[in-house]
Amino acid sequence: MPLYLHNTLSRKKEEFSPLDAANVRMYVCGPTVYGRAHLGNARSVVVYDVLYRLLRYIYGDGHVQYVRNITDVDDKINAAARERGISIKQLTTEVTQWFHDDMRALNVLPAEGMMIEPRATDHIAQMIAMIERLIAGGGAYVAQGHVLFSVASCRDYGKLSGRVQGELEAGARVRVESYKCDPGDFVLWKPADGEDDASSVFMSPWGRGRPGWHIECSAMSTHYLGLDFDIHGGGSDLMFPHHENEIAQSVGAFPGSGFARTWVHNGFLTVNGEKMSKSLGNFVTVRDLLDKGQKGEVIRYALLKVKYNEPLDWNEKLLGDAKKELDYLYRKLNEKSESFSGSFYEELYDDLNTPKALSLLLMSEGSQLKAAGKVLGILQQDPELWFKGGAEVGTDVQPLIDARIAAKKAKNWAEADRIRDELKARGILLEDRPDGTTDWRRE
Repeated sequence: MPLYLHNTLSRKKEEFSPLDAANVRMYVCGPTVYGRAHLGNARSVVVYDVLYRLLRYIYGDGHVQYVRNITDVDDKINAAARERGISIKQLTTEVTQWFHDDMRALNVLPAEGMMIEPRATDHIAQMIAMIERLIAGGGAYVAQGHVLFSVASCRDYGKLSGRVQGELEAGARVRVESYKCDPGDFVLWKPADGEDDASSVFMSPWGRGRPGWHIECSAMSTHYLGLDFDIHGGGSDLMFPHHENEIAQSVGAFPGSGFARTWVHNGFLTVNGEKMSKSLGNFVTVRDLLDKGQKGEVIRYALLKVKYNEPLDWNEKLLGDAKKELDYLYRKLNEKSESFSGSFYEELYDDLNTPKALSLLLMSEGSQLKAAGKVLGILQQDPELWFKGGAEVGTDVQPLIDARIAAKKAKNWAEADRIRDELKARGILLEDRPDGTTDWRRE
């Protein structure tokens, strides 16, 4: 059964055929670590986690390389560090740990084995070498301490996004400065300024400074995956200018290479029909939801209920439906029936159609649900632990239950009711039985 993916470069769904089936290679743009991961960030990470799982299912665990970078040098990072009054190193270390913690809660596979998570600051030498190749080949120039890529040197610039040369996107990390030969030329290297701390300043042939955003991904992807690799993923908001610029500079530095063959982009995420924004008060981070008691797996399930390359509107109904459906599926894990819908995998092979795959799980029965759920990153907990909230509940639940039992034996009904109401407020329902024992479950 062939895998089909929508290739942004060709603007159509294509049968996926890796350059080497024994070494399938995928690169995805990871986080810029200056603040908490929001739901839009989480959607991208979860989408490509599922694609990685599916590729491993198809080609084998030891035959899929997955590179997801950490951008730990960037203007936004510098600004956030100054605002908090801490060093850039301290900020990026802290925020990277936040990211790992939040993604772990969403059942995202950790960077181990064939998956690696390179940091931009560890690959400055590779960036400098690529920039030097571009200058030598006439694709880049030095101006006022900056090194800029010349979009005029790339004949088919815009082939990914469909934009024409010189067309800029509002809010993109591209500035029109007097030292540019063309407004669309973008920075490969920028000089340090007086506000930069030492952890964001690096030596180069062009003086002290730091790399531009775009060159980071080109240097890291080609370093680990080669000049030609199979899949490049990321959010639709990165298509232009970031991904467009990646193609231009990578092919410019290595004429004759094709860079990524298949480009996969996940869709935008809105909240209650509006663009997520701090000014609108609807900026939702993964940590916000976890701190409110939402299970990470429920958040993950909700993100998969809409096809990856379509817009997703986040709302309470979506989250509520996800919880109900996951509860239903966990109850079915105890069933002994072996019946299962084989078309589940057909839907995933058809351009990662997770909503249809989930609908088929809901109609299936039996023990094969857990194996199918593994590809989606769900249904891997013990059902009893799931309904008791797993590790998210804490260690103080049973002592409170024991205290309530003691209160009831002492006929201290007020104390027994108080403990019951305290647990209920935390979403924990007690189940009293005729034999006097007490069990509990998540609401």
